[in-house]
Amino acid sequence: MTTTTQAPATVPGSVPHSDGAGSFVPVQTRSERPTSFDPADFERPTGREVNWRHAPLDRLATLFVDEETDGQGEPAVSDDRETIADLIVAAAADDAGPRGEVFRPEDLISAIAWKRGANALHLRVPDGGEFDEPFVLSLRGAGAERHGNAHLVIEAAPNSRATVVLDHSGSAAYAQNVEVIVRDGATLKLVTVQRWDDDAVHAASHQARVDKDATLTHVVVTFGGSVVRVNPSVELAGPGSEARLYGLSFADSGQHLESQVYLHHKGPHTVGDVLYKGALQGASARSVWIGDVLIGPDAVGTDSYEANRNLVLTDGARADSIPNLEIETGDIQGAGHASATGRFDDEQLFYLQARGIAEDEARRLVVIGFLSEIVQRIGIPALQDELTAAIERELEDGAA
Repeated sequence: MTTTTQAPATVPGSVPHSDGAGSFVPVQTRSERPTSFDPADFERPTGREVNWRHAPLDRLATLFVDEETDGQGEPAVSDDRETIADLIVAAAADDAGPRGEVFRPEDLISAIAWKRGANALHLRVPDGGEFDEPFVLSLRGAGAERHGNAHLVIEAAPNSRATVVLDHSGSAAYAQNVEVIVRDGATLKLVTVQRWDDDAVHAASHQARVDKDATLTHVVVTFGGSVVRVNPSVELAGPGSEARLYGLSFADSGQHLESQVYLHHKGPHTVGDVLYKGALQGASARSVWIGDVLIGPDAVGTDSYEANRNLVLTDGARADSIPNLEIETGDIQGAGHASATGRFDDEQLFYLQARGIAEDEARRLVVIGFLSEIVQRIGIPALQDELTAAIERELEDGAA
């Protein structure tokens, strides 16, 4: 099962671009990326590719190897299914629906995870089922020396409503595919939290389809890990479908935290809202955010907006932010994008200090206020309290 993209015709008299790429022409548009279930169809990244240009390939090297996990038979990442038992159905084998209904690997790591993840863990919210309490799947790494692959299918049946949390901790080299299907009239909130140890490497590809009058809220929260790369891709396929994609990250010295977001408005009268926020502190702290929004030719009446904002707290930290917007119809309600990266607002600090608040406390309040906008959108009080406490610890560690 392979999907390829035809190369553009050569224009007579044209020469290779002068950026040093020679005859290599990278795919620039997200919608044109080739997909395949076979790892052999993907070359190992060189760093010239647009989707790998900002990634530390040397630290991801173990995830580029297509081989058996470890010979000891122990899982690289174990999961606790007790709190989510009501949603688990029989594992979906390779090529057995709903696995593969939406997901198409678009890079080497996701293709290897598809191949090596022999069965998919299938979480299904039943037809018309409504659950107020979140279902939490805790995934714990067994050690950075272990290389694991996984495929998860999260399916919200028609007119259902539920919240699912994927909570990652411990340490591992972990390649993960998450396939999300939100069927007609369903409402699904998916929160993925990365609280890995400092030596963990995690690359995840999330691909979702949202059907008629359905809503997906997708939240990525990342604090821990050496390299964490969570890339959500959402197709608003049905009329009246909605997607709200939020992200929160706090990068410390030596960490690389990355998200490449793709929102494809395919059906008419769809709504998209993308907001990612990040804070960085410490030498070589790095965050990368790439946001692509495609409004297709049939997506009339679309209303879409994406934004990324980063707060750099110390010298030596770096945030890359690249928003892209492609519109193929003129009949839309609105579309826009924004990006901003900067240091503390001196006026905010002055305002707080003028009211008797010490400088360190004023800085803490600014950072918490900046990130709390995302925390509050999660809508799970216990998790919100945990994340606020985690932000406090990050600030205390940075001040130490």
